[in-house]
Order: sequence, then structure tokens, then C-alpha cells
Amino acid sequence: MAKRETPAYEHLRLTDALRRGVRVILVGINPGVMSAVTGHHFAGPTNRFWGLLYESGIVPEPITYEDDVRLPEWGIGMTNLVARPSPGIDTLKPQEYLEGWKILEKKIARYRPAIVAFVGVTMYRALWRVLGHARAPQVRPGFQDATIHGARMFVLPNPSGRNAHFQYDEMLEAFRALARAIRTLPRNRSDKPAFAEAPAGGPANAKAPAGGPANAKAPAGRPRGDAPRKTNALPRDRRRRAAAS
Repeated sequence: MAKRETPAYEHLRLTDALRRGVRVILVGINPGVMSAVTGHHFAGPTNRFWGLLYESGIVPEPITYEDDVRLPEWGIGMTNLVARPSPGIDTLKPQEYLEGWKILEKKIARYRPAIVAFVGVTMYRALWRVLGHARAPQVRPGFQDATIHGARMFVLPNPSGRNAHFQYDEMLEAFRALARAIRTLPRNRSDKPAFAEAPAGGPANAKAPAGGPANAKAPAGRPRGDAPRKTNALPRDRRRRAAAS
């Protein structure tokens, strides 16, 4: 049997557009050949992804695949489930989806977005078990009945020109639904948890000064924070006895 020749693009990998504070992470299935060669997400000439982002209102200005690094400016992150590029998703193996999920879950745990949007129904159908479903769900665009590390799961249609299952208007409506959900989120997401865990015996974030509890009160008659005044003077009766001797 002849050994399969490795395509020249197969070793190429895309860089995630992720940073702390993103409110949404968009997840592609895997890079196409054009994306792998250009080094940008959704770079295929027939892919409608970037037009849908703008027309739906997810981004405020028209952008192209060359602007993928700008997405975090608007609180949006970008990554792929499977890193290996291919001409289509038909060559991807089920194990690649599962291995990709292990990596993606760590990214969700690290960046803590409010929403994770799969750009492609296929991904959710391949991962329903690890997403916590007891049985295979009916997957339609929109929010799903799953939450991972505090992030609600959302599904968008694959905007590839090869996707014959959705018309453009249906794709646009799904992207607009995501845009509406994003507008309900806080403008800025802190890198830190909203509530700090309280230390034992005291309120959250309270620090006690050395040698005493937090907010300790100074004794009456002395200004708070002043140390007792030291003196080497003897008591009056002892001073008289010392002078007489």
C-alpha cells in the first residue's frame, strides 16, 4: 500500500485570537487550506463568516479575515476545535473532536467567557456526551442546554459556502441572536472572580495589621495608631528618697 503523501499545508497552525476579558469565544471546527496558508481564520473566498459578523451587529465595522487579531478589541475571542487544517471536515476523525475538546475546555477555564459559540452544528453533535447530555439532543442554532465553566453554549450555522443546510437569511438570524445575547452582557469582564473567598474568621479582602485584627480600635485617651510614650523618670516618692540618701 502506497504511503499517503502529507500535504504541504498540514503542518501549519493558526494563532488563537484570545486574551483575558473576552466575553465570547467563537470556535471554528478546523482551519481550511486557505486559512492555513494565510494564517488567518475563516479566510476561504466563499466563506460568509466576516460578512455575517458585521451585518448581524456582532462587530461595529466591516472587517475581513486579515482583521481576525482585532476581535478581542470588541470582547470576542477566536479559536478552533481541531488544529489540523484540511480541505473539508470529512477527513476529521471522531477522536480528533474529542482531543480538541480537552484543549478547548482548558481555554474556557482560563479565559472564562460568558458565551462559547460553536460555528458549526457538527461540533455540538460530535461532543454532546462530553457536554453533559444524557442522550443526543436536537441541535438547532441558538443557546444549548449546557454550561461549561460558567459559559453558556451557543451554536451558529457553519458559514462555509459548502453548507447547503442553511440559507443565508437563516445564518444571519442565528448571528443576530448571538449579537442580541452579547449586548446583554457586562461591557467589561474582570480577570478576577466577582466574589473573593472570605478568609476564615473575617470578611472577604480584609487584611489585619501585624499584631492585631483588621480595623482594631485604639485604646481610649490615645490617638489611634500612636504608640504609648516611654519615659525613664522615676516616680515622685522614689525621687525624694534618692535625693535624701
